[in-house]
Amino acid sequence: MSTYAELVFVGGQVVTVDAEFSVASALAVTGGVISAVGGRDDVAPLIGPGTRVVDLRGATLLPGINDSHLHGCAFGMATPPLSLDLAHPAVSCLADVAEVVREAAGRVPGGQWITGHGWDTGYLDECVSDPSRLPSRHDLDAVSPDHPVVLYSFSGHATWVNSKALELIGVDRHTVAPPGGAIVVDEAGEPTGLLHEGAQALVQNVLPPLSRQERTDAIRSTLATLARLGVTSYTEPGLGPGGDGIMRGALGAETLDVYRRLLADGELTARLGVLLLPTGMAGTADEFARALTALGKPGDTDPRRLAIHGVKIFADGIVPNKTSWMHEPYVGGGCGSLCVGGETDTERIAEIGAMIRHAHATGHQMGVHVTGDRAIDTVADAFAAAVAEHPRSDARHYVIHGDFLTAHSMKVLAALGFGVNMNPTIKWTVADMEEDFVGAGRAAYAWPYRDAIDAGVRVASGSDAPVTYPDWRQGVATMMLRESKAAGRVSGPEQCIGLAEAIRTYTIDAAWQDFADDWKGSLEPGKVADLCVLDGDLLTADPHDIPEMPVVLTVMDGQVVHDTLRD
Repeated sequence: MSTYAELVFVGGQVVTVDAEFSVASALAVTGGVISAVGGRDDVAPLIGPGTRVVDLRGATLLPGINDSHLHGCAFGMATPPLSLDLAHPAVSCLADVAEVVREAAGRVPGGQWITGHGWDTGYLDECVSDPSRLPSRHDLDAVSPDHPVVLYSFSGHATWVNSKALELIGVDRHTVAPPGGAIVVDEAGEPTGLLHEGAQALVQNVLPPLSRQERTDAIRSTLATLARLGVTSYTEPGLGPGGDGIMRGALGAETLDVYRRLLADGELTARLGVLLLPTGMAGTADEFARALTALGKPGDTDPRRLAIHGVKIFADGIVPNKTSWMHEPYVGGGCGSLCVGGETDTERIAEIGAMIRHAHATGHQMGVHVTGDRAIDTVADAFAAAVAEHPRSDARHYVIHGDFLTAHSMKVLAALGFGVNMNPTIKWTVADMEEDFVGAGRAAYAWPYRDAIDAGVRVASGSDAPVTYPDWRQGVATMMLRESKAAGRVSGPEQCIGLAEAIRTYTIDAAWQDFADDWKGSLEPGKVADLCVLDGDLLTADPHDIPEMPVVLTVMDGQVVHDTLRD
């Protein structure tokens, strides 16, 4: 049996992301595992007649990137040609959106649904100049009177539809929104065509669910994109019955079955971690417990390729919808609320606490979607209460997003050994817009990387695609610079972190979230060969230039899945 390496890298910056963040110049891969790290002399004995030797020529070799919060099927479905592109810079005003919809209406038979994704009021000229001006069904009706139109916001927490769609889903001035949702109405009490949070299910329940082939095509598209970006692992943060009403079921239970088939067929070119989603928003603790029990035990798969880690729970909404639960009011009033069942804050606090206790006591890891500071404090305290009642070692629970982590929450999370999953590319996208909702001070503080790391909280980073494009390079630049996408202004410079810290959030600390930091996430002998080669010297690059540094090679489990070096 040959002991020669299949791959050897020399002549570059091998950023190991080990405990010392040491940098080597050479690395070897044998049997899908890193077999040597050091200098040229350390890898030379492993070079045989069949070894591919890659001269990095000063390029940077990193651990494969781990996007720790990415909706893979939904991202594929939200990407052309499967969906209209309504993100900036593809559109810049409401008239642009109408034109894209008009063109689509001319291509498809009358009555067929038109779907799009990515609109953001922070990048639509009319909404920027007048924050009270929101997208409306009237903006779409003239260009699509006969086609129902459903357009998902970039955040996934709002849907914009035309009058034809409202007619088909049976929404009028008398319709009562589902718990945890809102049907936006005008001054006359008529629906405007905007559905927030749980009210989006009204349209999802009418849309035909995704076919198995559509799910497969969407995931294949995502995997191809991730390979080009150097992403070798990602977390699907919520698949199950609670996702059946989101983006035609892209987060539904059937999507997990599609992933299993792709794995069996050898097509899963990134490692996948999954949080189960038993229920959606506005559920009760009893409903959650019953749904979690009904899911049963996941089927057997290779846990290093597809692993079910735990469950996802929604605690509140998002800031642009004013549905994050805040200690202090939003600009214009209101503090949001928890989005679980219950008529009062006290009842809702009890419900989220009971959900957390149940998931913890039954041995699941928890990822809790929570954004507002008051909601985060509530979740952190519920974590502490659950641990006190049912001591468990190494639960690795974490808060998802954690936009407005408080000092109290950080102290609790650090003491428990828990984490936070932050989103630097969302910070980059919404930094300017959030000032309209929470004021300049709170907007600047959002996603407090520096404070969280200094407090000892494990911090992982994710794109939340399709909310943002899954480009970790922009994420790294944003963590270092805190500059906004729209205006380029620095938002919260005191929360900047360094390059090494930023890389850790996409590698070893994301692996920690996956219970996998002992076998992936850094370039050390014995760990799996998940690799990303970035053209140029990342260690000395101006942070502004990092987003444009090309990924030239991606390796997952020792197999090359993206390669422009041989083009």
